[in-house]
Amino acid sequence: MTATLVHATAVSIDGSGILLLGPSAAGKSDLALRLIDRGALLISDDAVSVKPGVDGPELYAVPNIEGRMEVRGIGIVKVAHVTHAPLRLAVELVQPIDRLPAHAENIDVAGFSVPSAKIAPFEASAPLKVEYALRMVIDAGTQPMASTPQLTQESRND
Repeated sequence: MTATLVHATAVSIDGSGILLLGPSAAGKSDLALRLIDRGALLISDDAVSVKPGVDGPELYAVPNIEGRMEVRGIGIVKVAHVTHAPLRLAVELVQPIDRLPAHAENIDVAGFSVPSAKIAPFEASAPLKVEYALRMVIDAGTQPMASTPQLTQESRND
């Protein structure tokens, strides 16, 4: 099973993994902290291991930082966490965002086409928007799909 290390932060909401993507200082840890305050669990902060699983990609904590996250201005803190969760949604942290997206979008994450949403991370409503985006993906039954034949075969062999 091939793992890909991704510069991102990941949380789990009710067992569904959400990957927060953006450049350094984009607000990944800040948004994750606000989601954790609402009941999410940290998977990994700043670096996330993405591995093919039987039903699609899975997000794993990086061992040396498991259960810890950086809270800007405070330092490294311990938070409630899980070791892994299936990836259901990728959130791209962007400024500014479109008022209404033209259609459902997917992005490539470690060889998988993953449902995605674009969210301005520092808006007060950002955690709610992540939760709504996840709910829309779940309600639509949308799943990440392998974008290469090799990943499809690896997933079947695990």
